[in-house]
Amino acid sequence: MFRLKPSGPNLAAQTLNTDTLTPVGSCSAPGKKWVRPSGFDTGLKAFNSLTKQKEPLILAREGIATWYSCGPTVYDHAHLGHACSYVRFDILQRILSRVFGITVIHAMVITDIDDKIIKRSWEENVSASVVARLYEDEFKKDMLSLKVLPPSVYLRVTENVQHIIAFIERIIQNGHAYATKEGDVYFDIQSIGDRYGKFVGAVDSHSEPGDSNKRDSRDFALWKPSKPQEPWWESPWGRGRPGWHIECSTVASSVFGSQLDIHSGGIDLAFPHHENEVAQSEAYHQCGQWGNYFLHSGHLHLKGSTEKMSKSLKNYITIKDFMQSYSADEFRMFCLLSKYRSAIDYSEGSMSEARASLGTISTFLHDAQAYMKGQLQCLPVQDANLWERLAETKCFIQAALADDFDTPRAMNALMNLVYHGNCQLQPVTKSDGTPRSPAVFGAMSSYITDVLDIFGISKLQSTVRSLEAIVDQLTRFRSDVRAFALARQQDDPSTGAPVKRGPYPDRMPLLKACDALRNDLAPMGVLIKVRSVFSVKMTLKSAGI
Repeated sequence: MFRLKPSGPNLAAQTLNTDTLTPVGSCSAPGKKWVRPSGFDTGLKAFNSLTKQKEPLILAREGIATWYSCGPTVYDHAHLGHACSYVRFDILQRILSRVFGITVIHAMVITDIDDKIIKRSWEENVSASVVARLYEDEFKKDMLSLKVLPPSVYLRVTENVQHIIAFIERIIQNGHAYATKEGDVYFDIQSIGDRYGKFVGAVDSHSEPGDSNKRDSRDFALWKPSKPQEPWWESPWGRGRPGWHIECSTVASSVFGSQLDIHSGGIDLAFPHHENEVAQSEAYHQCGQWGNYFLHSGHLHLKGSTEKMSKSLKNYITIKDFMQSYSADEFRMFCLLSKYRSAIDYSEGSMSEARASLGTISTFLHDAQAYMKGQLQCLPVQDANLWERLAETKCFIQAALADDFDTPRAMNALMNLVYHGNCQLQPVTKSDGTPRSPAVFGAMSSYITDVLDIFGISKLQSTVRSLEAIVDQLTRFRSDVRAFALARQQDDPSTGAPVKRGPYPDRMPLLKACDALRNDLAPMGVLIKVRSVFSVKMTLKSAGI
């Protein structure tokens, strides 16, 4: 089912040109209507926010997807709202790479100069760069803890200011921006006519605040003069710093030129941020379609609230705090159970559902291993039905993932396969001699672990095996202790006098300790049952370790 193609972490560095920002590649003709790209048809469909419908995913180069995403503004700890978006797009990139054999070249900007960063630096009496580096490092650690693959290249705004200035100068030369005597530079919305507004309807639109020297209330800042005690850079318009939107256009163009396959971000970024990115980039490159596909993830809400999780609303849970209670695999499963572009409710109930799904899969993988080893005796297995189910599941999951990365449908099919596998693993105390069918369970286990590995849940099988080995040792020790405690008294060898047969009285506490251990392990999901001379059934309630 899956084609594996290697992709290196530094591929984007091969195309990065930090000396110039000369337009390269081809751009479609100007216009507001989306133009279907020419190039390599992947066979997938993706929901494109530019058209508000599913479109065939066509890439400029065969087997290569150029992908840009807006990174964090590093002034505070990342929260679950951020985690949800980054994990969801990580899953999409893994699917493109592992299922469809497409190498993803992913660039991400780190916004390390911003009003919020400056404010935080004043509050803590340190430089803005100290604040930015601290929370950039924290962000990267959080992504690592969530098993989010790093982009091919991170680029900081502060390391690209000269390129931003050059980018702005070109937009002015092309007649799409203007400077004020106060040192501001604004994008001229009226200069692009009705081409502005490609994402209107995605979210509520609004004008950007600014001074009264703007020609249109919708005009947005490309450059702004620095206030006292703020960081600044020299520019043709005086000392200042970049506006918010221009950084992404510049950085994305420095890596990918005038044509971008995929741009991603949260739905709240569609307008005005992505709208303004498109306007700037097309004004710079003088083309009508800079980014071919915009993918937006839905908001994360605390259950019972209609508001998105955000720092400004102070209704967030940091990733660090979350990881004290749940694992990366559990959060990844939580994300898999909903469509990436849908809003999602976070609650203990939804996390319990994700945990239970992992537990169900873990139990099946453990029991399948036990059956293949001959440690689990079962009723006769209808292996022909299971082989057929496995083939159908492979086709169904492939089709679901090709249809706008539909992970809920894929996971439903996977859990259905697990269900039918569990139905066949009905334990009995004694085998009736019927031929066994271990091969089909080996194939099912391998496929299930492969799919989970593609989604980023890669330690499930190894975790099950590791815990199985630990429980094996524990239960063997318990069995030895119990056998010692149950040993019968023998006749006194010195006198030959008969002794009352039965366990030694002073060993009874050992029997009670063995029973207590069995009872204590049960709530943790480890059930010890005597099936033959020695056999253990283990159930993991939480496999996302």
